[in-house]
Amino acid sequence: MDKQLLIFDFDGTLIDSVPDLADATNAMLTTLGKTPYPLNSIRNWVGNGSRMLVERALVGKIEVLEGELAKEAVDHAEQVFFDAYKNISGSKTVAYPDVDSGLRKLQAAGYELALVTNKPIRFVPKILQSFGWQDIFSEVLGGDSLSSKKPDPAPLLHVCETLNVTPKQAVMIGDSRNDILAGQNANMDTLALSYGYNYGQDIRELNPTAAFDDFSALVDYLLKS
Repeated sequence: MDKQLLIFDFDGTLIDSVPDLADATNAMLTTLGKTPYPLNSIRNWVGNGSRMLVERALVGKIEVLEGELAKEAVDHAEQVFFDAYKNISGSKTVAYPDVDSGLRKLQAAGYELALVTNKPIRFVPKILQSFGWQDIFSEVLGGDSLSSKKPDPAPLLHVCETLNVTPKQAVMIGDSRNDILAGQNANMDTLALSYGYNYGQDIRELNPTAAFDDFSALVDYLLKS
């Protein structure tokens, strides 16, 4: 593999943020006079950005039908969610096993690292700082950094252009269909992690270039490439 750039997803790939996202979601629902949901229900709603999480929580299911929610109601609920998430300490968000050491090994091996998440960019720096990762990534994009987000390939292509790397020299690494489809749409290799948030679907069904059940196996694969 003649690869130079590794583009990582964040939630479900490097960090398990569901406990904090669930707390914010349930705080929103409580504020709106609605019934909260258990953690495992909310876990299945994460991965498409904050607005989709809010919409799913409002209807209580993964599939939100067109016209099922009024835009004004979602706008208000999303702001309530943002306020709740901003006030959460982040103490329940943890890195998956071997991610911290793995990222540092990959960087030391000469790979350039970037981060492309569908999480709103305003929440990203605080989390990176909490893990000491603020200097690891050459480029960081949130779900609202550009006009489109994954599975659109635009954020990945933007990172490649910014860092002067071709898509063929880059790899998209993630845990959900949005990550794999974004990489495939950008004509770059995709590496999948099976432990994240993919709405109950086996990530291997999306035909990534390779798939792994833990981060250390992914790192070993890249270091041997």
